[in-house]
Amino acid sequence: MSITVKNVTKTFGKQKALNNVSFSIKKGEIVGFLGPNGAGKSTMMRVLTTYYKANSGDAEVNGFDVLKSEREVQKSIGYLPEHNPLYLEMYVKEYLAFNADVYNVSKERIAEVIEQTGLAPEAHKKIGQLSKGYRQRVGLAAALLHDPDVLILDEPTTGLDPNQLVEIRKLIKEIGKEKTILLSTHIMKEVEAVCDRVIIINKGELVADKKLEDLREAKEQIIEVEFDYRVEEVLLNKLPNVSHVKNTGGFIYEITFATSKDMRPAVFDFAHDNKLKTLQLSRKNKNLESLFTELTS
Repeated sequence: MSITVKNVTKTFGKQKALNNVSFSIKKGEIVGFLGPNGAGKSTMMRVLTTYYKANSGDAEVNGFDVLKSEREVQKSIGYLPEHNPLYLEMYVKEYLAFNADVYNVSKERIAEVIEQTGLAPEAHKKIGQLSKGYRQRVGLAAALLHDPDVLILDEPTTGLDPNQLVEIRKLIKEIGKEKTILLSTHIMKEVEAVCDRVIIINKGELVADKKLEDLREAKEQIIEVEFDYRVEEVLLNKLPNVSHVKNTGGFIYEITFATSKDMRPAVFDFAHDNKLKTLQLSRKNKNLESLFTELTS
């Protein structure tokens, strides 16, 4: 495993930022790490990068314990924090040369990561002259300099325009062919575009760990229906294949069915048999956004 986390708990005073979190990530996976603000995503990433020490539990990166083998863990990880720390007065090549000295790697790597991250057209400029998209590329280039096996990216596309988003997504996808990537973001489309799997935490606890492929192929659907009168949820629960019923306000209900068969006719027949009028009836796909809302709201 590239990353292994077992029962990690981290507190700040009386606040429990992480509560008994466990997961593992295989080599070569691109995993989306999701959660609301304050859920503990950045805290978990900082534990993995050895910046924070957990109160309890164990974590390993490339087989190295984050507490016992800090230097080896740091060599194994390329980290792009949420607020990309750059020296704006330095030239791109100058900044990368500075980082190459820190990592004690060959200066030949500078040209390689500039090419890999598409920085060549702007490499002659000062970082302060670059767009936000190119600054993110500089951060990624610095994270890749020592050729780490694992990349940890905390909100790498924050503040980018639509064109820059597409460029950085393509870059992450390309890098992911050779590296293991743990990617934190609030953008669900970003996760669906580049990730193989998603881990969701809420209030410091892991609430979901799913492959995107399984989510797309899930034999589950949500039917939204509005009647002209309130219906007891216990009656709706008697419909075939129902797994969950939720009144979303007034006479509107979201009914989750554990089947891929279109259940709208069954809901319409239910209304007819119970002398109800159907004011609206629509089918929703169970996607990442609906799963996230369900688990964190």
